[in-house]
Amino acid sequence: MLFKNLVFHRLPAKWEMSAAELEGQLAGRTLQPCGPFDMSSKGWLPVTQGGRLLHTVNQQHLIALGTDDKLLPGSIIKQVAQERSEIQAQEQGFPVGRKQMRDLRMRVADELRARALTRRRVTRAWIDPLAGWFAVDASSVPRAELVIETLSDTLGSFAPVGIETARSPQAAMASWLLGGEVPGRFSIDDELELQSADKVKAIIKYTRHPLDGKEIRAHLTAGKYPTRLGLTWNDRVSFVLTDKLQVKRLDFLEMSKDDTEGDDVDPAEQFDIDFAVMAGELAALLKDLTALMGQESVETGDWATRSKVA
Repeated sequence: MLFKNLVFHRLPAKWEMSAAELEGQLAGRTLQPCGPFDMSSKGWLPVTQGGRLLHTVNQQHLIALGTDDKLLPGSIIKQVAQERSEIQAQEQGFPVGRKQMRDLRMRVADELRARALTRRRVTRAWIDPLAGWFAVDASSVPRAELVIETLSDTLGSFAPVGIETARSPQAAMASWLLGGEVPGRFSIDDELELQSADKVKAIIKYTRHPLDGKEIRAHLTAGKYPTRLGLTWNDRVSFVLTDKLQVKRLDFLEMSKDDTEGDDVDPAEQFDIDFAVMAGELAALLKDLTALMGQESVETGDWATRSKVA
């Protein structure tokens, strides 16, 4: 259940919803099967099989959005409609016209839609009422925005606040690379992506490559800027930071060392342990990361002292 990516925000400043109230609201928008003429459906699912819609450990919450999408490529509709148009042309004795073809495609689409296979995707989100974080385990912003939009529809209103810091991720990453180190509990790993600022937008990627050489500094002084940089926090969590202040490819190093395979550990208990540890690590990491970028704006800064604990 460990998150692989983070698109993170601050919870609304006046978040006061209790766990019971939140779970009750989620229950009103559970995932329902796609209807015969529906191409997609979305709603909340139990976080674990047979579990609850709101999974809570130590006042940390986990929710899961399920999306069902029917798999019906337009090329299939076109192919079936073309086959049927040829049969219809033979039966009526003249070629199928544009309007007939349009109607035929609509009928084929309705027919195939009702029988199409469905693919389910589950996206989890972590809610931290103690420190004020809302983070989605998503590799793309649109996927995270879908969770936020659905939660807003479910609750009537939900507007997490974007993180705004004094320094941009690009400027911060460039300064770390030029200086050869990152302040605090962070260290630079061996992955980097640079992009030129001109119209060409040329990209240079380094993987498993030392990033402290003259070559890197030459690219930076020539005007290229970092868009991705591998970092490790506190020797416990490695990740890739992007120029959009997203966290990708999370790897919980200490948890990976704990090999419990073969031990008599209850899966539900292990899930709770993993979630509690992950939430604690991520809350501390995000606090250090945003502090490293400079003080957050008034709207998002010092969240825990201004909000109530759910």
